[in-house]
Amino acid sequence: MFFRLRPFQHTILTYCLFLASCQKEAVAPTPVTPPVGPITPTQPALTEHLTLGNPSGATADITQPTNYLLSKPQYALSYHRDRGIPNWVSWHLSTDWRGSAARQDDFRPDATLPAGWYQVQANSYTGSGFDRGHNCPSADRTNTVADNSATFLMTNMMPQAPRNNQQTWANLEDYTRTFLSTGNEVYIICGSYGRGGTGTNGYATTLDNGRVTVPARCWKVVVILPTGTDDATRVTSSTRVIAIDTPNDNSISTTWGTYRTSVDAIETATGLDILSAVPTAVQQTIEARVDNGPTS
Repeated sequence: MFFRLRPFQHTILTYCLFLASCQKEAVAPTPVTPPVGPITPTQPALTEHLTLGNPSGATADITQPTNYLLSKPQYALSYHRDRGIPNWVSWHLSTDWRGSAARQDDFRPDATLPAGWYQVQANSYTGSGFDRGHNCPSADRTNTVADNSATFLMTNMMPQAPRNNQQTWANLEDYTRTFLSTGNEVYIICGSYGRGGTGTNGYATTLDNGRVTVPARCWKVVVILPTGTDDATRVTSSTRVIAIDTPNDNSISTTWGTYRTSVDAIETATGLDILSAVPTAVQQTIEARVDNGPTS
């Protein structure tokens, strides 16, 4: 049977249908700004290790495989998929990051790389004559087992001549940690560039069937600050900055001071913008200077 709606009934029906459609309409969520608070090793802010800048403007964008940002709780790095090593690794070092956790030695692939990317294996350097050279060292992350273990991801490694890794760089790493006992904190950025180094088995340009590049040079920048807050703004023209650039060669001197250079020189060699978060006028002074302070 067909019923005819009177005009006022038609109006009511239309209004009800309108209300129903409004109730079904999705409401866009309000953007949430992450809370900003103290940075600690157990709950670090994303940017702790990039406080002094992101040297290559790296982002976690899979369309940028030669400058891919991996932001770990323990350090941040720009990964170069085609070289199988980082362009640079950056981390903050304070007494909070030091403790009694043992060295884990659990070298392993980094499963957080994008799907389809080759993961360098724990045995990719085996028999090559080069060490699995840490960028962020194990001894800088001893507060917890998890922190120490994170330094053994292969995305934190580069093929490094054993003498360079075990002596020259180790000596600078040991010296850097001494600043913590005198009321300081430290920011370190390091990396490598070029192609071809000399290990215990002689010269090589790649490992792992060409999937890992052996760098020609290894560099490091160390910024020492009194413990405090707002660290980038506290860097001054008198802040001590140590920069070294070493050949990746097993005949290298074990005295790291021999290889001191300026941040400017490293930037010229790599194309990076190191310490970019530091005020420009301060950068111009400290990046042009070559450190001449004590080495032990």
